[in-house]
Amino acid sequence: MGRKVILATCSLNQWALDFDGNLERILRSIAIAKSQGAKYRLGPELEICGYGCADHFYESDTLLHCFQVLRKLLESPVTQDIICDVGMPIMHHNVRYNCRVIFLNGKILLIRPKMLLDTVPFGDCILSTKDTCIGSEMCAELWNPRSPHVDMGLDGVEIFTNSSASYHELRKADHRVNLVKSATMKSGGIYMFANQKGCDGDRLYYDGCATVAINGDIVAQGRQFSLDDVEYEHKPCHRVKLDFSLSDCEDVYLPTHQPIEWQFHTPEEEISLGPACWLWDYLRRSGQAGFLLPLSGGVDSSSTACIVYSMCVLVCQAVRDGNTQVLEDVQRVVNDGSYTPRDPRELCRRIFTTCYMASENSSEGTRNRAKDLASQIGSSHMNLNIDMAVKGMLGIFSMVTGKCPQFRANGGSTRENLALQNVQARIRMILAYLFAQLSQWAEGKPGGLLVLGSANVDESLTGYFTKYDCSSADINPIGGISKTDLKSFLQYCVEQFQLTALKSIMAAPPTAELEPLTDGQVSQTDESDMGMTYSELSVIGRLRKISKCGPYSMFCKLIHTWREALSPLQVAAKVKHFFQMYSVNRHKMTTVTPSYHAESYGPDDNRFDLRPFLYNTRWSWQFRAIDNQVGI
Repeated sequence: MGRKVILATCSLNQWALDFDGNLERILRSIAIAKSQGAKYRLGPELEICGYGCADHFYESDTLLHCFQVLRKLLESPVTQDIICDVGMPIMHHNVRYNCRVIFLNGKILLIRPKMLLDTVPFGDCILSTKDTCIGSEMCAELWNPRSPHVDMGLDGVEIFTNSSASYHELRKADHRVNLVKSATMKSGGIYMFANQKGCDGDRLYYDGCATVAINGDIVAQGRQFSLDDVEYEHKPCHRVKLDFSLSDCEDVYLPTHQPIEWQFHTPEEEISLGPACWLWDYLRRSGQAGFLLPLSGGVDSSSTACIVYSMCVLVCQAVRDGNTQVLEDVQRVVNDGSYTPRDPRELCRRIFTTCYMASENSSEGTRNRAKDLASQIGSSHMNLNIDMAVKGMLGIFSMVTGKCPQFRANGGSTRENLALQNVQARIRMILAYLFAQLSQWAEGKPGGLLVLGSANVDESLTGYFTKYDCSSADINPIGGISKTDLKSFLQYCVEQFQLTALKSIMAAPPTAELEPLTDGQVSQTDESDMGMTYSELSVIGRLRKISKCGPYSMFCKLIHTWREALSPLQVAAKVKHFFQMYSVNRHKMTTVTPSYHAESYGPDDNRFDLRPFLYNTRWSWQFRAIDNQVGI
């Protein structure tokens, strides 16, 4: 029978450039690993400095401080008698590399760079202990068709490690798990996967899932979403020889891991948990006292409100489970060292303010729906009217120009109609920031509030929002999520949290309520304004980004996908309409609120969808190709 070993892989909630905090979390994870008898500890990618340093990687300070932290790790008694595998940037011959530094008892054994680069002139090695061989991969190398573990396995490696900074996307976990399982399915061995977790300082949320697989079976699974800063799971090449054994003479008494079934979250659970953890990390690290949300009574802002409520549920559960770090953080946020959160609704009242901003175009239906939801989640809710501010703004314009714009319903032009809608939307943004800055002051409390936005990924894709309106905020937890998924999420909240007020919100047609009411009823709906349904937009969004379709190739695909519902001529009209909206409004993405990244087809101009923001919106060549196929 083979020897048995105890190995530790962990997920750490690291923070870019927080060298003190990152060092403390690394040491804590090593101490936990040793307390469980582990002889090898694997951490996430670039854990010393944090993965999200971006252009700070070009600064010499970042490299200097990483080596200073590494020295403290080498000198610490905590790191004795265990092989430690940490991540940091290294400069070699004036070139920076993303590296693993593997050390034992104060001695560096191997500096192993990510090999998935054009030229990597060093570090392609494995560790050879007295009883086994250990090889390293990094993040995307697992996804590569020629993964290093293939050649290492053929060369006798038995333990494979992978340090990652793999961010969360809806429905991505199953793909990641399948890759880990397949890595040892053919040639056998142990595969350890470590990942970062939490908000590293930008739009991404790293979702943990520390994993151990043996011979193609998952034997240990870390949590995908949690508020813990440290989570631990045990469970032809050059060789670096080590006078060290991972196994022990008493290993006969160690239990053998049995395969387990991976517990996947549904997309609705992912929406409830991922953005909620991201919001908590942002709040506790920002130094602010809570959130403010313009709550319109529609699906989008209600989804944001439910995510904040889910965050409060997670915080209360973490405190009940004895998480002292979460308790310390929440006491600092509410400025009360004696406070212990027990009820999510009560916590929500302390840190979450919702505001219904009515105008003469608002209906009683949306006002009541917003009020009912706020009551059920426990937020501190207020109603205010913006008509006075709108009239004041238009009065200035009329005084200067002598003109008074009118809504389309009152005989105005399209330009007038749109301008009058935008004035209302932008005043709501100004008021949101005013109340976020001063509402705590008005109550005699310290601090300010973070403003939350509520534009979904489909509206961002088409530009169906006002630039610098109340979608302009500090952060947006739903900016990467489709309307279709948000509706499913709200149904989940009805069942999971008993938020019955959401039923009427889901039943109401989506509307901006920026145009005059007709007989007291809403006359404007989002889908009629956009010229297509949200489900159609979801299909188009995936074709544009994931399938890399331009106007012509998208048309060629959709005439088959939609052949039961639409004629080729109707498909052509929708494709043209979408690309005209998309290109006219693409400039809005350069100023869009930082959003939680959740969909692979998101139009985020920051990283995931780098496109021009000034297009020839006629698309003459592309649209002519479509017309030739239709026979126009």
